[in-house]
Amino acid sequence: MANNSLNVSTGKPNISGAVYVAPKGTTLPTDATTALDAAFVCLGFVSEDGLSNNNEMTVSAIKAWGGQIVLRSLTELNDEFALSLIESESEDVLKAVYGEDNVTVDASGNITVDVVAENPEESIWVFELVLRGGRAKRIVVPSGAVTSRDQITYNDSDAIAYGITVSAYPDSSGSTHTEYIEGASVSI
Repeated sequence: MANNSLNVSTGKPNISGAVYVAPKGTTLPTDATTALDAAFVCLGFVSEDGLSNNNEMTVSAIKAWGGQIVLRSLTELNDEFALSLIESESEDVLKAVYGEDNVTVDASGNITVDVVAENPEESIWVFELVLRGGRAKRIVVPSGAVTSRDQITYNDSDAIAYGITVSAYPDSSGSTHTEYIEGASVSI
């Protein structure tokens, strides 16, 4: 097969929302375009750095007597997604970052966030992108948890951002995430 520049793309956020989260047990999407289950909540704008996926493998070499490598064996797969959520006044963003039970909103709309030391909650994460020519790409993490929070900076010129890392855990088939890419261009 020859080179094809039409296969080169960028990953822009879906204009109607690019980052969604839902409780475990919610119906998973199985393609790039079918509407998400109503349980999914959009987490709003992401910083201009976008989304990055660290899909790092560690493979060990097994050597025979004499030093020849006779087998390579996967010893670790670290599948993580990093992004910065910038809708810092959103109840949904705060719940995704700090945990559902650690964010409360009273009748007047006042938000309280309790930052506590506890194991991260596992949720379903979906990332919606638009590729070259308007093709949809959907990344589904069936079980992911916020395992890292970046430093938060408060100043006059930058948006308050919640930089997080979502670590993906394997599902019953061993997949840490699934990517769906639409076959034909559509308008989104």
